Amino acid sequence: MKAAVCREFAKPLSIEEVELAAPGAGEIRVKVAACAICHSDIHYADGAWGGDLPSVYGHEASGTVEEIGAGVGEFTIGDPVVVMLVRSCGRCYYCADGDEVLCEADFPLDRDGPITGAGGESIHQGLRTGAFAEQVVVDASQVVAIPDGIPFDSASLLACGVITGLGAVVNTARVEAGSKVVVIGTGGVGLNSIQGAALSDCAMIIAMDISDQKLAAAKRFGATHGFNSSREDAGEAMRALTDGRGADYVFVTVGVKFVVEQAFGLIRNGGTLVLVGMPASGETAAFDPLRVANDCLVIIGSKMGFSRIRVDIPKLVDLYQRGSLELDALISGRYSLEEINEAIASVERGEALRNVIVF
Repeated sequence: MKAAVCREFAKPLSIEEVELAAPGAGEIRVKVAACAICHSDIHYADGAWGGDLPSVYGHEASGTVEEIGAGVGEFTIGDPVVVMLVRSCGRCYYCADGDEVLCEADFPLDRDGPITGAGGESIHQGLRTGAFAEQVVVDASQVVAIPDGIPFDSASLLACGVITGLGAVVNTARVEAGSKVVVIGTGGVGLNSIQGAALSDCAMIIAMDISDQKLAAAKRFGATHGFNSSREDAGEAMRALTDGRGADYVFVTVGVKFVVEQAFGLIRNGGTLVLVGMPASGETAAFDPLRVANDCLVIIGSKMGFSRIRVDIPKLVDLYQRGSLELDALISGRYSLEEINEAIASVERGEALRNVIVF
């Protein structure tokens, strides 16, 4: 099969013929129909988080079940599915508590990946998925069935951008109706945080970005206000909207140190800061612990929207089918696998909400 292989950090991916092992016990092979490009894929390919090379990235995918390993009973050949990086055992300390995104189990695929190159060369399965490829083999826990008729390109977004952004609002922060919310960064994840805030009946949804184009998109997805922080003192403007107090919740959807530091100036006393975007490994941010303690601030991390994928994905599909959740308009461009470097460059230039590789 063809795959986009990263052989050197911060260099273009190469389209290569690779081999994919048959699914083992508890595993599934999926023919990929679409895979969205997430900033996490780009950060890994740029070397921001280290990792093994060569590697095939891509973790926001949809497609159809092609082959089923022993012991997997809930799928049949041909089922349309979403494939994501969340791999969970259902039995460990965290899974038993419903926190499957924190699963601590070791899986056979973690030790012996399914992708090999010429001469049996081992190729790392990036982000536990490796979906910049025509097919994937993943643990069955990473796969969720979806109804027939859902467009695969739109469905792929459910695998990360949607559950990460919307889940941060609904699952992690559990935002209350009537709240005043700030979302910093209005790319694919931030727009879904805005959708989550709108679905939660927030009274005020303030979008902050440095792109007028993305701020316009934020308004279409439910933001009540938008500020370009490269031109405006967004903090001052935001405080004017909140009687000088600040926001009830601030969601930082970009992994940028100084943005995290600035976010503390946007929260009201007793408010909550939710960190969604992930900076490069080893990067630290400074904050005033006295203010956190004295003003009763809450700081929460949110990985993959703290989602329970078998519960949350069907709910999101239902919202989409009822017209309450926008997916189609999140897609900026559709590219073939051979055009993946062009698609990535478009994301890096800040032009795209979500670009999708279609097969």
